[in-house]
Amino acid sequence: MNPGDLFHVGVVSDDFDGTLAELTASLGYEWCPTMRVSLPVSLPDGDTVVDLQFAYSRSTPRLEIVQSIPGTVWTPAPDAALHHLGFWSDDVTADAAALERRGHRAEAVGRDGDGNARWTYHRRDTGPRIELVSRALEAGLEHYWSASA
Repeated sequence: MNPGDLFHVGVVSDDFDGTLAELTASLGYEWCPTMRVSLPVSLPDGDTVVDLQFAYSRSTPRLEIVQSIPGTVWTPAPDAALHHLGFWSDDVTADAAALERRGHRAEAVGRDGDGNARWTYHRRDTGPRIELVSRALEAGLEHYWSASA
């Protein structure tokens, strides 16, 4: 991992539509269509399925706004701070292990149909949460971003 792999900043909000509208009105952001997906996720206390709602900005630097889900990792950061920094990863499993060796505990793991990690969230007691996203998802996200233009 390196700083050049940073591709978005994530914000979790209790007021999803209001956050999109405010960032448009105050900063001029434009948004891709809202995505709603049910995803299997491995959490520290077991596997579950979460219903995620999120949108990425068409504008750069890229923002991701996520609707909060009470009782999960998807709750707003205190004082409206950023929720996570999203990095592309060529090997999510290896990069996740490297983060864990540095004290970033795993909070959530999204897997593909074969059980391979496609994305992860990691957190330390200080500093921002880190999301690793498989570079295998990059082409699909690039299509999503460009098709919305």
